[in-house]
Amino acid sequence: MPDQMRFLGGFQDAAIDAAHAFRAAMTVMARPGEIRALAGCEPPAPLSVAAGTLLLTLCDAETNVHLAGEADTGSVREWLTFHTGAPIVAAEEADFALGTWDALAPLKTYRIGTPEYPDRSATLVVECRRLEQNGAVLSGPGIRDTARLSLPDVQALQNNALLYPLGCDFFFTCGEAVAALPRSTQIRSRG
Repeated sequence: MPDQMRFLGGFQDAAIDAAHAFRAAMTVMARPGEIRALAGCEPPAPLSVAAGTLLLTLCDAETNVHLAGEADTGSVREWLTFHTGAPIVAAEEADFALGTWDALAPLKTYRIGTPEYPDRSATLVVECRRLEQNGAVLSGPGIRDTARLSLPDVQALQNNALLYPLGCDFFFTCGEAVAALPRSTQIRSRG
């Protein structure tokens, strides 16, 4: 990557763009199954706009990031480091991990917190080919009755929810769309 390329693709107006992105990220985390638009940056391939925007919004020099599979490129590393200062680390040390579902596997690799500090768990940003409000049925905090969301592996996510208050939290991204699945959400197969 030429040196000047790492400077490109960040927020045009960092304060405004980050505030809008943070609100969208917190809204989908508070309302599992809801899908929101999330844009504001132009990350290098293969990152989606939503995934890049999440990283620029939620990561800083004290946030350990793991890039899995095809997301782990020199261009992505340089771009993320320049714009956030976030250290790139192994999966076991990650505060945030980014990649496709298959690249992020197995989930047991990531921190799930401790009884004293359940917040010291990893948040996974899962790049998806599709993100739709159908499929698995979600219930729990932030959901009036039920919600639906296309999930990559219902069983693995159900097992994660069984760990509550421990476990990982998830953002799902596709293009400029984002949804979230906190560990407190109960999941059942489409039925």
